[in-house]
Amino acid sequence: MAPIPLPYKTLQGPTMGTTWTVKLCDPGRAIALETLEAVIQAALERITRQMSNWDPSSFISLLNRAERGWYEVSDELFHVLKHALDLARDTAGAYDPTLGKLVDLWGFGPSGPCGSLPGAGDIAAALAQAGWNHAGLNQQHLAVWQPGGLSFDLSSIAKGYGVDQIAAVLDTHKIEHYLVEVGGELKARGSNEHRKPWRVSIEIPASGDGSGSPSPALPIVLVDASVATSGDYRRYFKHDGRRYAHTLDPATGYPAAHALASVSVLHEQCMMADALATALFSMGPDHGPQYARSRRIPALFMVRHPDDIALEWTDEFTALAGNPGKP
Repeated sequence: MAPIPLPYKTLQGPTMGTTWTVKLCDPGRAIALETLEAVIQAALERITRQMSNWDPSSFISLLNRAERGWYEVSDELFHVLKHALDLARDTAGAYDPTLGKLVDLWGFGPSGPCGSLPGAGDIAAALAQAGWNHAGLNQQHLAVWQPGGLSFDLSSIAKGYGVDQIAAVLDTHKIEHYLVEVGGELKARGSNEHRKPWRVSIEIPASGDGSGSPSPALPIVLVDASVATSGDYRRYFKHDGRRYAHTLDPATGYPAAHALASVSVLHEQCMMADALATALFSMGPDHGPQYARSRRIPALFMVRHPDDIALEWTDEFTALAGNPGKP
């Protein structure tokens, strides 16, 4: 006899220029769904007020416009900035959360799309005002050093942090079975409504120049973990037949130009899965897998070829996600 499915509900709302969704299965829930939805929305709005470059009044926007000096920030913003700068240090700058001016210049920031390709001089000027190693943190005073002109951009980590904060709300209210999603980043806990591990899908981008139809998604098992993906197939523009994706190479100031189509990372914290996926994508199809294996990171790499997409994963990814693609 098949087990009786758990009660199943869905909550959702807007956040960070995208949407959030929670699927929860919990017969012991002790909070009204309307109240839970409001608490989640409030948590995400709190994050937006601190970390959104699209909100000119957010703290990160104020910090980016601030003069040279030390600035006290909330413990939450300090926490995210510290993890971002620690990863920048460990990746020798392949991941860099200070590329805000370059992001705007290439048309991927709050200023909107650029009408033409930026000039080499403008790129060099924006690159000269970037650099994770120019920032500083003071743990004792929860303070950030702004050297003047540095533009922080936490878009590669804030969505993942938002997923973690939704999960924290659910944990606080003793909800044991859920799947959280913010803009494609996911976190699972417990079981689905059929009392089995949550199964999610990772999109396989189109091969060739990326303009064709994507392949069927790749199913994986997600057990008390998060998964985040960074790729070149969602946010990009084309100019003279060339693709310019939103992930920028901190070494050149130009969009990353390599054969990687996407990278997905599994991690206990969605914040770290989000940032690591960006870092590994920026590293490219050779250095990315090398770094992932040296750090034992559960990562899946999709490499674009003219006629197909090649998949490569670390042993740690297989151990956590099961045999990718198998039912």
